[in-house]
Amino acid sequence: MNITIDKSQSRGHFDHGWLDTWHTFSFADYYNPQRMHFGALRVLNDDTLIPRSGFDTHPHKNMEIVSIPLSGQLRHGDSLDNSHTIGPGHIQVMSAGTGIHHSEYNANTDQNLAFLQIWIIPEETNTPPQYADYDIRPLLQHNSISTFIAPGTGIALRRNAWFSWAELDRGTTCTYRMKGDKTGLYIFVIEGSIAIDETEAILDRRDGAGITDIDSLNITAKKPATVLLIEVSL
Repeated sequence: MNITIDKSQSRGHFDHGWLDTWHTFSFADYYNPQRMHFGALRVLNDDTLIPRSGFDTHPHKNMEIVSIPLSGQLRHGDSLDNSHTIGPGHIQVMSAGTGIHHSEYNANTDQNLAFLQIWIIPEETNTPPQYADYDIRPLLQHNSISTFIAPGTGIALRRNAWFSWAELDRGTTCTYRMKGDKTGLYIFVIEGSIAIDETEAILDRRDGAGITDIDSLNITAKKPATVLLIEVSL
């Protein structure tokens, strides 16, 4: 097992007033040559928007973009005439392909919006742009690692990538089994604290870890924990 830990406070951080953002990997004004990506995982941004604020319409091209609301309501609009608002328990998946313009706003007038913005490098470029959002709650099981994005399923990316979610009670141990060939696993702790087996590593709130050279992995909740696991090609 090879593991690289990215502690929460070591991430790039900018507070713009309307946006408080943390970057695990190099993004915008944050540049760290040691943190450009983890395999096909290019961006993992932890964003908080104040009420009635957001990202105005802007373009993207040739990127798979997954947004996961953690609290509040995320309002999306795009050049494909999609207009949707989602909250916790839902995700949006956008394939930018040949090009798409979109906006993302906090739909609330009295509550912050917290969400994760994740970019995956696609295997194919210049494909038709697409957008969809999904209710993933039926796929999630408590005290288990539940995969909600996977190749060949109803929620898939234009890349061999697997997204999984775990909400664990204190003391619960779960096993993640690798699903692809020549892949690595990135673990991001949203809340709580976990221990990773065969190491002395403890990951706390908003810590991340890139792990390679494993067939499976046990994680144990040291505190009640919510964890995102992303397996991607290296």
